[in-house]
Amino acid sequence: MVIRIALYSHDSVGLGHVRRNLAIAHALSERLPALLGDEVTGLLISGQSAATAFPTPAGWDWLILPSITTGPEGYSSQHLAAGLQRVTGIRGGSVQAAMAAFRPDLFVVDRHAFGVERELEPTLRWLRQHRPSCTTVLGLRDVLDEPAATRGEWAAIGGADAVRRAFDEIWVYGDPRVHDLTRTGEIPAGLVPLVRHTGYLSHGRPGRGHPVADEPFVLTTVGGGSDGGAIAAAAARATVPTGIRHVIVTGPEMPAEDRRAIRAAAGPLTTVTRSVPDALALIRRADAVVSMGGYNAVAEIMSTATPALIVPRDNRRVEQPLRAAALASLGAVETLSSAHATPEALTAFFARTVGTRVARAGIDLDGLATVADHAAELVAAARTRKELMEHAV
Repeated sequence: MVIRIALYSHDSVGLGHVRRNLAIAHALSERLPALLGDEVTGLLISGQSAATAFPTPAGWDWLILPSITTGPEGYSSQHLAAGLQRVTGIRGGSVQAAMAAFRPDLFVVDRHAFGVERELEPTLRWLRQHRPSCTTVLGLRDVLDEPAATRGEWAAIGGADAVRRAFDEIWVYGDPRVHDLTRTGEIPAGLVPLVRHTGYLSHGRPGRGHPVADEPFVLTTVGGGSDGGAIAAAAARATVPTGIRHVIVTGPEMPAEDRRAIRAAAGPLTTVTRSVPDALALIRRADAVVSMGGYNAVAEIMSTATPALIVPRDNRRVEQPLRAAALASLGAVETLSSAHATPEALTAFFARTVGTRVARAGIDLDGLATVADHAAELVAAARTRKELMEHAV
């Protein structure tokens, strides 16, 4: 038998959602054959065409949906000259057709239970009616937002009852000893029985190790880059210790004018690059790293002993400041608000941390292994139920 898995991410800004699903896909492909004795094939469903630059595990392929973006007015079509309803209709119809043909054993939805404008609802209903052996999982990052904001989001999609009807489990990709969203009120009480904390998706991420700069070096990375210009510019003007190079990764979504300004401010030993094939390899080799506080960047940093200064995004959600503060309270990282991330502050961080390492013991970083164990358990249980039903008939 072959285990069929589909992983969905809505992907309006940045590559965080799809990178999380890609890490999960690699872990499932590596671990499930040993746990269940079957090979894995899968679909990575994304709204980011740039996602296809990342290599998939053997047996996996991409389903790329028309892209959307988000701004002060909410979601909108990014490229198609069409209204949001038409675009989400195309997206939702594409996912449903793919699931009807692919007939997955496991369907994992990242962060947004019903997608954009409820585009996944028809698919989730179809799976319940026509593919009841498929287990549906909602995957959530370790921190969502302040409870006042998340209450409105849950209410807008029908609350706990709607989510319980559509999903069998909720996987939270974090350690409740660091931040427990079942206790903060970020998730409705009615969904708490579905929650399984997996640990951070840190250890076991694939790495390819392509060089970008000669060692030793420090690293500044700002995720997709759409709102990381100020941090990267401050880093470009910072002074690094003598004999140390500096690599600044601006991200593929940084505006061209911001990238030009950063290149102009950079010194002769600073490499400014739009993107790298393997950020994790750079983090592992760096003497220190300055990063924004997105989930994937932090998860990758936590898998290393590299000293890290997290400068969280604080202009849309409080997710990143909450994550950074929780990890800083355990000594795993340092954190600084964007307003205080000056060239002088970054200079001081590099000066005191180059040549040191950070022990990050006591935090569960084995989420990828745990996700594979959960997936194997769910698929095996679904097969048993299916066999019992067939025998009963």
